[in-house]
Amino acid sequence: MSLYGIMRTGVSGMNAQANRLSTVAENVANVNTTGYKSASCEFSSLLLTTCPGDYESGAVLTNIRNRISEQGSLDNTSSLTDLAISGDGFFVVSDEAGSPYLTRAGSFVPNGEGQLVNAAGFQLMGYRLDPNQPDVTVNGFTNLTPINLEDLALSASATTSGSFVANLPAEDAAIAPASLPSLNVAGSQFSAKSSLITYDNLGGEVRLDLYFSKTADEEWELAVFDAGDAAPGGGFPYASGPLTTGTVLFDPTSGAVLTGQPTSIGIPIPDGQTLDLDIGGLSQLSTGYVVISAAANGNPPSGADVVEIARDGLVYATYENGIRVPVYRIPLARVASPDMMTPLAGNVFTTTSGSGDVIVGFAQSGGLGDIISSALEQSTVDLASELTSMIDAQRSYTANSKVFQTGAELMEVLVNLKR
Repeated sequence: MSLYGIMRTGVSGMNAQANRLSTVAENVANVNTTGYKSASCEFSSLLLTTCPGDYESGAVLTNIRNRISEQGSLDNTSSLTDLAISGDGFFVVSDEAGSPYLTRAGSFVPNGEGQLVNAAGFQLMGYRLDPNQPDVTVNGFTNLTPINLEDLALSASATTSGSFVANLPAEDAAIAPASLPSLNVAGSQFSAKSSLITYDNLGGEVRLDLYFSKTADEEWELAVFDAGDAAPGGGFPYASGPLTTGTVLFDPTSGAVLTGQPTSIGIPIPDGQTLDLDIGGLSQLSTGYVVISAAANGNPPSGADVVEIARDGLVYATYENGIRVPVYRIPLARVASPDMMTPLAGNVFTTTSGSGDVIVGFAQSGGLGDIISSALEQSTVDLASELTSMIDAQRSYTANSKVFQTGAELMEVLVNLKR
């Protein structure tokens, strides 16, 4: 047995308990840090090779682990841009240099440029809807951009898609061919009419008049006009002919659009795009003309009054005219072993070979959790447990110091044998 080995073992024990106290100190300091994941100190023994009849004391090693996968409790707030994740997943954020990181700290507020940043200054990343669904790179951060609420003001988009669902009365009489709206003559007759608001390339409002005219049993004509071309007082004749016309055929048994018939119609909007209007939901039943739903995308150039964030990560802007438009979508990222990621300053994490590669997806899909607006995830630190660990580590540190002190005293006895 080596007296030096006894002292080295005592020092090893003191260092290990000091590391444990360090994790306790960090946990206690971050007891109120949003999205903080508590750290713990795990011990493992280091044994040295010994000879028969002689024992050589070893040491103790420490390994710091962060319980990154542990869910913290959620606390409601009054800010719509405070975000929490209920379930698996991490927000993707970036620093000023554009380097991506993962975090659960969702205390985001707009900075001077309108970008959403958290308390550590990291920018929230998302996909811009333009206006279609984003092109997602599953195993990387391509196409992600900082979410900016300032550039939502005065944005305008042209109408490109929409839908119209209504019931056309089966008992209506057929319109004479010479009086159909598609001919655009004075006194044109029709069975039903509705108007739909759309927008051109500059966000200008274009109102479309939709005329439905029964031409035969289970057969209807749809004629679409620019309402701005209507005759004085409204109606026919319009200054120019129909933007488009189409024929809708219905199944005499079910009253639904006949199988095999086109379920959409293209409408060229003046100074705008072609509107792909879905009419597959039309029906012909024995009741009156009833509009069930009508919608078209696009919006005029107006400021965003309210920003909402849905549980699936869609960021909606509600404009001054009442239109609600999805403008961003916030993704969530996950890894196979979150606890093996490396924590960095600012309460962010980076992947390692042990954690596995990052997978990017959307909330409420692929095992990812929900994004909760007006809420923050609290720290996972249990203060009572940390204080108990602090007392235990203090006692253990003192005991290891006694081992070192005893070894030192025995060494002094050995040195004094010569005297």
